Amino acid sequence: MATAQMQATYKQNALKTASPGELTLMLYNGCLKFMKQAEKAMGAEQTEARNTAITKAQNIIRELMVTLKTDSELGVNMMRMYDFTLNRLVDANVKNDLQALKEAEDIVVQFRDTWKEVIQLDRKQRFGTTGGQA
Repeated sequence: MATAQMQATYKQNALKTASPGELTLMLYNGCLKFMKQAEKAMGAEQTEARNTAITKAQNIIRELMVTLKTDSELGVNMMRMYDFTLNRLVDANVKNDLQALKEAEDIVVQFRDTWKEVIQLDRKQRFGTTGGQA
């Protein structure tokens, strides 16, 4: 019981002290976690669990879309990729389409890996070191 409470406290503190970049990385990781849960539910033919997991992943993508600045070509292109990802998640859920889920997952993995690299480069520039793992 104490361990669960310690983990919850740690997660709360991590959220409170995270930079905006680290929060974005947490969103990508959370989205991937829910996609993995959806994949597992698909394999077990658990429709409700699949729906719940994909809905959570969709909500994360929507949050990323709402907070994205689209005043540059990069931002506009990212919005298109988020929109495509969201559509693939809808297809995965409605059609029980594992391929659509995998396509969405591949895109989120690329975003996450790129974002992680950006955080590490930023830390290196600001502190002269990677400052640990992102």
